[in-house]
Amino acid sequence: MSMRIRTSALTALAVAAVAAGMVLTAPAGAAPKAAVPKFLSASQLPPHPTSSWTAGPVTEGFPEELGFCVSTEGVLDYDYRHRTFRTDLDTGAVQLTVVTGTAAQAKALAKHYDDLIRTCADRIEKASPDIEAEGRDYGSLPVEEGAHVRGLHTETSIGASDIALLSVGRDGRTVTVLQWGQMGGFKGAPVTAFKKTTTTAVNKLY
Repeated sequence: MSMRIRTSALTALAVAAVAAGMVLTAPAGAAPKAAVPKFLSASQLPPHPTSSWTAGPVTEGFPEELGFCVSTEGVLDYDYRHRTFRTDLDTGAVQLTVVTGTAAQAKALAKHYDDLIRTCADRIEKASPDIEAEGRDYGSLPVEEGAHVRGLHTETSIGASDIALLSVGRDGRTVTVLQWGQMGGFKGAPVTAFKKTTTTAVNKLY
């Protein structure tokens, strides 16, 4: 079974299991317009040993690829944009940018997303007893207003194993979320390269 199929299944079960998160409030009125944040290029993803990365177009809206850990549940309808990346093999990635109204809202949103990622393994196991999930904390990065990196491994009762690296970073009133994933476990995860990619992504926003 491909990672894409398994990820879709995880997306459905985890979104259904997400408990009501913190509701972020904002003053009435539309958020002021700002410069559009920039996205990673394919060459800035963690290098794949046998295949190059291909970047999709920058697209409006929230990416379903993030749905198994991060969602719009309890979050205002901000300006969401995303870009997906893929290799010729079973490895993929996605970057989300969210422009909020104020730096305070962005700080709260970044914490909210990081909390969702931190608790994702427990929520997956609670929603589906035949999936074992483990999360790991890879620490913070000193870039702009900060970023945090975490890992998530899932294994089904039939032996399907997937590893994901996720990060949340902030620059002013803009938040970016990154996810890299492939089949396998923590041992094969390019943590150091992903941290470099996260730093680049946050620095590149503006």
